[in-house]
Amino acid sequence: MLAYVIRRLLSTLIVMAIVGIFVFLLLHLSPGDPAAIIAGDNATPEQITGIRQRLGLEDPLPVQFLRWFGHIAQGDLGVSIFSNEPVLKLVGQRLEPTISLALTTLLIAVTLAVTLGVLAAWKADTWVDRLLMVVSVLGFSVPGFVVGYLLIYVFAIELRWLPVQGYTPIAEGVVPWARNLVLPSVTLGLAYVALIARITRASMLDVLAEDYIRTAKAKGVANQSMLLKHALKNAGVPIVTVIGIGVALLFSGVVITETVFNIPGIGRLVVDAIAKRDYPIIQGVILIFSGVYVLVNLIVDLSYTLIDPRIRY
Repeated sequence: MLAYVIRRLLSTLIVMAIVGIFVFLLLHLSPGDPAAIIAGDNATPEQITGIRQRLGLEDPLPVQFLRWFGHIAQGDLGVSIFSNEPVLKLVGQRLEPTISLALTTLLIAVTLAVTLGVLAAWKADTWVDRLLMVVSVLGFSVPGFVVGYLLIYVFAIELRWLPVQGYTPIAEGVVPWARNLVLPSVTLGLAYVALIARITRASMLDVLAEDYIRTAKAKGVANQSMLLKHALKNAGVPIVTVIGIGVALLFSGVVITETVFNIPGIGRLVVDAIAKRDYPIIQGVILIFSGVYVLVNLIVDLSYTLIDPRIRY
């Protein structure tokens, strides 16, 4: 077990090193001169040269990388070009809305998707199974921004049950905080629900066809106990895997969802930074998202050993 954990940690460090290299090269692989883009169309050559010197772009590429890596190792993600604020401070100011949206989406999506997947497998080849799979396909096929605007029109504008846009900090009340997160969480979670539900159904069908399940049925084990204690546990590895993969969907969906619902989170920060060509913010956020994604995958890999002890050996 210890050897397995060490191998996974080493591979994680290698992946993060590769990610760091690509994030650093983002500034240099972008078309055009970053200094000219930042300076604007009416800038003089002297102004562009001054910006290049301020950003350290005149130095050789290895020197720039070592300087950037040294700052990253100290927890310094750089300074915003336009606001002159530390990137880490800007991210920290936008952290609560994004974490709230991600956690509520995960909670809703995983609970609903696993339930629907188990139900579809239990009622395989019936109208319940077909209906659930059609709904899951639609949820995965319709773009998130379309779903978002549709939900806003129905539940916010027509029915007036929920706020149209915005975010309320949890410190101002749990109920207002939750009301602002219902529509964006459902919008972001639909594709996630569809993906997890389909994998859960397929994995459960494989397990339900095993001999020990038929033996449990023959012994009169209750359906609830058979589905949850026997079948779902043994079908857990593929389900946990797709949940980990779905974190990438969350990261990409957060940017669109926060824009549609005007949530002042990290996604909106990235959109604004891209519009202004604020490269330190873009680099910092990509590095943070990549680190979280790699960490989640590490946790998923380690969880396999709890679900299936045979993986330890």
